[in-house]
Amino acid sequence: PEVINGRTHKATVVDLSPWVEYEFRVVASNSVGIGEPSRPSALLKTKAAVPVVAPTNISGGGGSRSELVITWEPVLEELQNGEGFGYIIMFRPLGSTTWTKAVVASVEANKYVYRNESITPLSPFEVKVGVYNNEGEGTLSSISIVYSGEDEPQIAPAGASALSVSAAEVEVSWQPIAWNRHTGRVLGYEVRRL
Repeated sequence: PEVINGRTHKATVVDLSPWVEYEFRVVASNSVGIGEPSRPSALLKTKAAVPVVAPTNISGGGGSRSELVITWEPVLEELQNGEGFGYIIMFRPLGSTTWTKAVVASVEANKYVYRNESITPLSPFEVKVGVYNNEGEGTLSSISIVYSGEDEPQIAPAGASALSVSAAEVEVSWQPIAWNRHTGRVLGYEVRRL
């Protein structure tokens, strides 16, 4: 609070964070200066409130076939605003109107994995992650696009040929597999000798 006149013996402190312990001191002042502060008050915890800070860095991807992996940056303890804190995960296939909702009842959680055999590899999903505590549901993050897990490549490279370079070396070449929605990203090739 601002400076209080000398005849007032109490004040309301505002703009404190919910569910945080505080202690207070009082100092007296006059035209000569400021005196010594009082001893600290007993610790006092403010009341809990619905959380208002949503998780950040919503991303994910990877995982196995038929999985949607969603990750986020956990909310700091001082922003959880009460007991019973957890995360609300909402997702839907891109273009769908119906959200699927899941709850992760862990303060430390930073990942959720949804498994369903009907998920097509590398399918885009709209994802939001929110928060809740015993006081109610809080803020949801903005929508992020996360892709489901990839499948192993379903086709082999074509046009494999070999050219003898020396008595101990052979150069092998092939046509690369083009990226598409069903094969995903080819991270590498393995050359096997028979």
